[in-house]
Amino acid sequence: MTSSSDDYNFNSGYDDAEELESLDIDGNGDVDEAAVRTWDTTVNADVEEIGFDGSAKPPKPPRKKMGAVATAFVTVIVALAVVALAAGAWWMWQTRWRTVHVSVDGTEVSARADTTIQTFLDANDDFGRTRGRLLSLKGKVLDNNGGAPVSVSVNGTAVPVNDYAVTTIADAREMTVTPGKDITEAHVSETRTKHYGTDINLNNGPIQVVTQQGEDGEEEVWIGKRSKEEVVHQETKPMRNLTVKSFAPQPEGKKVIALTFDDGPSQYTGRILDILKEKKVKATFFDLGEEALAYPQLEQRMVKEGHQVASHSVSHPYMPDMSRDELRKEILTSFDDLENASDTKTRVLRAPYGAFGVQQWKDTADIVDMNVLWSIDTLDWKRPGAKAIHDEVLKNAYNGAVALMHAGGGNRTQDIQALPSIIDDLRKQGYSFVTIDELCEMGGVPKPAQGKE
Repeated sequence: MTSSSDDYNFNSGYDDAEELESLDIDGNGDVDEAAVRTWDTTVNADVEEIGFDGSAKPPKPPRKKMGAVATAFVTVIVALAVVALAAGAWWMWQTRWRTVHVSVDGTEVSARADTTIQTFLDANDDFGRTRGRLLSLKGKVLDNNGGAPVSVSVNGTAVPVNDYAVTTIADAREMTVTPGKDITEAHVSETRTKHYGTDINLNNGPIQVVTQQGEDGEEEVWIGKRSKEEVVHQETKPMRNLTVKSFAPQPEGKKVIALTFDDGPSQYTGRILDILKEKKVKATFFDLGEEALAYPQLEQRMVKEGHQVASHSVSHPYMPDMSRDELRKEILTSFDDLENASDTKTRVLRAPYGAFGVQQWKDTADIVDMNVLWSIDTLDWKRPGAKAIHDEVLKNAYNGAVALMHAGGGNRTQDIQALPSIIDDLRKQGYSFVTIDELCEMGGVPKPAQGKE
């Protein structure tokens, strides 16, 4: 059967004769066109697309066309990407890729913009500048290259050393490179005691006074970690020297003398006190502790009648032969004995034989205020006679003199005989009589700087 051009081409797509015969509905040998169309529609509805791997795939959905908004959005994104790429390229050029020319101390040097200062220095051997030296605490060179790195200023601004490795030369126009500074080695610190010294002058007069107590100080000491050198960095607590000065007071506009009596009290002391009372004279008694305890009534009388009582030790030892502990015990005991006997405290001493030097002061300056010697020695202990005793005082008398006599320690009858005429004849010469404390006050001797026992 021949179909017209608009008839359905049933041969296309149907190769199986049995399938075509099944479409001959009326049995006349021709394929019924309507049956073909119905069959084709049914088959196409049931058949899925076959993939290359033989599996069935669902039919593809129809494509949709992009809208105007989406197209504009994509255009903007692309434009921004182009701008960003351009900006990035420009930034890379400015900060990394381009070559910069830097004037280093007047000489032009070129390098990439992303070169760090440290790399710039390394590549040019620090431009001939050297590191500082490492010095010991006392200034000795420990390492010629152990000091600070070279210093760099860019465009007039100093760059911290720690920033050399992260700061580039991109904006550098001028650079100044200077040698590194010397540095001092690291150290450890210790606080140490600075023991006080002494300033003791015993040659200017018979009255020796503690004018300043010694006091240890403290200082901070630095110890070099490498050199082990030690230097005093600073004084954290001032040290004060023990200071003992000697004086020969001569009160201005006056004519005074101090009569002093050692080794009492004794059986002769009462008569001496009688004469002093009769003549209205004040004196100073340097008494032994053991004798004061034996004659407490005489000690009390001395105080009552206005005399000064001071120590002459306990038992008259030679003090330079004593240890520190022995010496201190001797003196403190004598002070206690006098207080017990007279109810009067004292820190004034006359050392036996006058033997009290620098070492004795070092050992006792915190318990003794004053050591009193003499300027006139009557030598009465030799019993030279009353006249000799009298004459020794009179011929050596001067304003501020300290005369030595004795109220115990032996037979003192010659002193008792000489004393009245000594007083009378000195008065004729215009002298008045004072105690040691009075002489010091009148003569401007500084008050003792008392220590803590």
